Amino acid sequence: MGQGYVGLPAARAAVAAGHTVVGYDIDAAKVAALRAGTSPIDDLGDRDIDDLLRTGRYRPTGDPADLAGFDVALVTVPTPLRDERPDLTAVLAAAAELAEHLRPGCLVVLESTVAPGTTDGEFREALERNPAGITAADGDLLVGFSPERIDPGNIRWHFGNTPKLVAGINPASRQATESFYASLCDTVVPCRSAATAEMAKLLENTYRHVNIALVNELGRHAHELGVSIWDVLDAAATKPYGFQRFDPGPGVGGHCLPVDPAYLSDRIERRLGRRFDFVDLAMRVNTDQPRYVYGRIADLLNRHRIAVNGAEILVLGLAYKRNSGDTRETPATGLIEQLVRHGAAVSVGDPLVRDLPERLARAFPGVKPVDPADLVAAAARSDLVVLVTDHDAFDYAAISAAAPRLLDTRNRLAVAAHVAAL
Repeated sequence: MGQGYVGLPAARAAVAAGHTVVGYDIDAAKVAALRAGTSPIDDLGDRDIDDLLRTGRYRPTGDPADLAGFDVALVTVPTPLRDERPDLTAVLAAAAELAEHLRPGCLVVLESTVAPGTTDGEFREALERNPAGITAADGDLLVGFSPERIDPGNIRWHFGNTPKLVAGINPASRQATESFYASLCDTVVPCRSAATAEMAKLLENTYRHVNIALVNELGRHAHELGVSIWDVLDAAATKPYGFQRFDPGPGVGGHCLPVDPAYLSDRIERRLGRRFDFVDLAMRVNTDQPRYVYGRIADLLNRHRIAVNGAEILVLGLAYKRNSGDTRETPATGLIEQLVRHGAAVSVGDPLVRDLPERLARAFPGVKPVDPADLVAAAARSDLVVLVTDHDAFDYAAISAAAPRLLDTRNRLAVAAHVAAL
């Protein structure tokens, strides 16, 4: 259920393990692309999709009737935020679709990131509202949880070799979940309960989120004190124990980091009646980071008697991370919003975002996409270039030489008279 950054690699692994896979997605355009052998994600190429189709054991579909007869179902749909609250709409809709086709002995595994208690709560309850009257209590329904750990663009760690947490709502469900994933993954790690695995996933990303918030805020203070945060981090990272390096940047993005801490904080507030103050503060710091970057841009322009209103600003990178075309929850959006709101003429270049013109037209009609071949010329025409995403594909030497001013939010370039570090 879901053929995106999580579901498609899972489908590929299942086919490689000898299983027959129905790849279900409600996005008709995505299904049509998959049937035509076109990959909708960066981590798998068109050839990978073509290889899947050639096996005869992978069938992309958007027809719920094709779900009939399944033995194992993986739910890998998005769990975003709506009004800063967890939104389980897609998860519960997937459960409702699967409920229509449940048979005794079916295993349904939730991979989507959720708050502790969801798998054995709302998710199980949605599955049990099935016409056959199948329930977990009578042993006919097996419900597992195995949180996705996909890191888009990571060529070292992928679905098969990343240790896989597995859990279930009861011992039989956990055993079935463990057995299934053992056929797909090198290392399977059983957890005591579904809630344990749910909270472990949230901890993984909350840990990263709060540490990034720490260096983001420290970086602001260091700048005002006249100290390079990058020099500080280089020095601290020489300690061989008790320190793990995290770097500041323009903000956090992706399908996990901006969202997962909110799931944890929301569950604590709703169940325990108190706030998770530490996480709430980190979310405020990271959410505010694009506005801070805008302030640094305004300061740099002001030093040269250039107003933001009417200034030509080239943004390098729309994706949320290096060497990926994934734009989900990208901090570039917040920065572009600030620049546009204050009257800047903004252009954006990102060679890895396949549909850059279409994305910009939908979100920012007045913002111009820049073809990769024209980036150096665009830098020369600009009043300031801001590096948001440090793709290896950028010609940094040429862009830096052409740009009159450049703000580097990723520590990719050497500081110079016209190059400022975050």
